[in-house]
Amino acid sequence: NTFVAITDGGGEFLGSEHRHLLSTVALCLLPTAYCLLPAASQYHSLSPMPQDSPAQSVWAEYIHRAFQESAIQQIAYVPDAGHKELIQLCEADERMHAVPLTTEEEGVALLAGGWLGGQRGALLMQSSGVGNCINMLSLIEECRFPLLMLITMRGQWGETNPWQIPMGQSVAAVLERSGVIVQNVDSPGDLGPDVTAAAQMAYSCSRAVAVLIGQRMIGAKKFE
Repeated sequence: NTFVAITDGGGEFLGSEHRHLLSTVALCLLPTAYCLLPAASQYHSLSPMPQDSPAQSVWAEYIHRAFQESAIQQIAYVPDAGHKELIQLCEADERMHAVPLTTEEEGVALLAGGWLGGQRGALLMQSSGVGNCINMLSLIEECRFPLLMLITMRGQWGETNPWQIPMGQSVAAVLERSGVIVQNVDSPGDLGPDVTAAAQMAYSCSRAVAVLIGQRMIGAKKFE
């Protein structure tokens, strides 16, 4: 049995005039809760997937080397397990300045300011954070600032978290509709050349370019 109670901001129960609202919200919430419960229990019954993803330390080094070759100095990032090794490499590099963000769109403005100050930069994030950047990307589109983004993908190969699917499956289309050039990478050997090429396009042509690092390369997270 499930009981749903709705109160106003002060904790008082809503009056009888709002009973129709209670009924409507309850009808909306209960199916959602019912659907979520089986999903959580099924995590323990998932068949193990082959873990053939390359070591993150390997392809993180490829990206870091590409940053060096492309004179990237400002690294804006939201902490992300997929970018962990790359972030550590950038933090240890005296030629780079790594800046942690509270939300992804801050990085768009930060790198625009860095470019005005004469420095190139890159924005690191997970696919789930792309939606936070959409409005800020209008700054890049209208003012023709260069922007290089590296995005670790979720909601793709072997995903076990249903909440990652909607954004993960729409990232490329959303970015393209926002004026961003999208490059998908699924092979570690392609990361270095692709990041270098993306940086060249972004900073030579004053365009926003996003490199999407496929989930098969990162590996699917397991919930146990």
